[in-house]
Amino acid sequence: MDVTTRRLRPLADTSPAAIVAGFVAMLVGYTSSLVLMFQAGQNAGLSTGQISSWIWALSIGMALTTIGLSLKYRTPIVIAWSTPGAALLVTSLPSVPYSDAIGAFIVCAALLALCGLTGSVDRLLRRVPPALAAALLAGILFRIGIEICAAAQHRTALVLGMALSYLVAKRRWPRYCVLVALVTGLLLAAGLGLLDFSQLRLELAIPVWTAPTFSLTATIGIAIPLFVVAMASQNMPGIAVLRTDGYAVPASPLIATTGLASLLLAPFGSHGINLAAISAAICTGPQAHEDAGKRYTAAVWCGLFYGIAGLFGATLAALFASLPSELVISVAALALLGSIMNGLHGALAEPSQREPALITFLVTASGLTLAGVGSAFWGLVAGLVASLLLTARRT
Repeated sequence: MDVTTRRLRPLADTSPAAIVAGFVAMLVGYTSSLVLMFQAGQNAGLSTGQISSWIWALSIGMALTTIGLSLKYRTPIVIAWSTPGAALLVTSLPSVPYSDAIGAFIVCAALLALCGLTGSVDRLLRRVPPALAAALLAGILFRIGIEICAAAQHRTALVLGMALSYLVAKRRWPRYCVLVALVTGLLLAAGLGLLDFSQLRLELAIPVWTAPTFSLTATIGIAIPLFVVAMASQNMPGIAVLRTDGYAVPASPLIATTGLASLLLAPFGSHGINLAAISAAICTGPQAHEDAGKRYTAAVWCGLFYGIAGLFGATLAALFASLPSELVISVAALALLGSIMNGLHGALAEPSQREPALITFLVTASGLTLAGVGSAFWGLVAGLVASLLLTARRT
């Protein structure tokens, strides 16, 4: 899908559905791992100002790159911090001085930028069959989709009310079904007494510079694992999301841009920003806009919400803590239904690749973690091996 030749009119191209998709993408991105960052920072003995600066750096980087890349390519390109990377830092950050960790962030960002600038990512992706990329996407999103069932066990009235409102709106007002579900969830949560804003206070984030130092321990223990996780669990699935929904954007410039932005923001605490997968799928799917060529506005709105959230990084945790986790999970699952369907359709469309695609889907959806690397990477490896063995030319 080539939409770069169209005239750029973000205000005219936007819609209420795109604004909602951008907000939900931001909401999902923050709630998925914000608590991990606070936990990692507290375990490492960081001050409140340093943790706030960490969130500020990530948010501003995500905002600028999401808006800039989406407008440049007229494509819904969403950038996010690395959730697996944040989980890695919970255990690895306390083991090194914070300045060494900053140095490791810089090394990781430089490696990512180098991969993008040399064009190696595009050469690698050309070897991945489209069916496996679609299966990879479906497997990643499937894990989010089924969480709505677990949420229904704990907050049955809230989740069922949101699901029913989504289905009714899907039939009557399909462009606004996610918005209806979100509003219904907020009203139900308020009625059930699940909203608590007593700890919420408005406070601006102040960037804190930390001079980097470099050590072999931090490079091996933090930089290299962060790089592997970013490529395998963030950038590869992120490209799969775009390709599955028909956006043929070159991967290398995107990864080069995020790598360079991470490099600049690392001294303020940023452990790295990468292509998003789950939150991106909210903006690339049909719920974001009925016209695929105008869905880039959903990503632009997501970037704007990133920027607002980043300015008030110290307030962010209290705000999201005020919302029931079941509400966030449910609205994310409902918003991703269209992308899950597209992924499954693309995975099974080519008869010769159906079995490798199914293997990719199953391994990815399993949540398997080996050698500290998540299931997205191993699902792709399993699918490629199966494809090679099953479809290689026979003598």
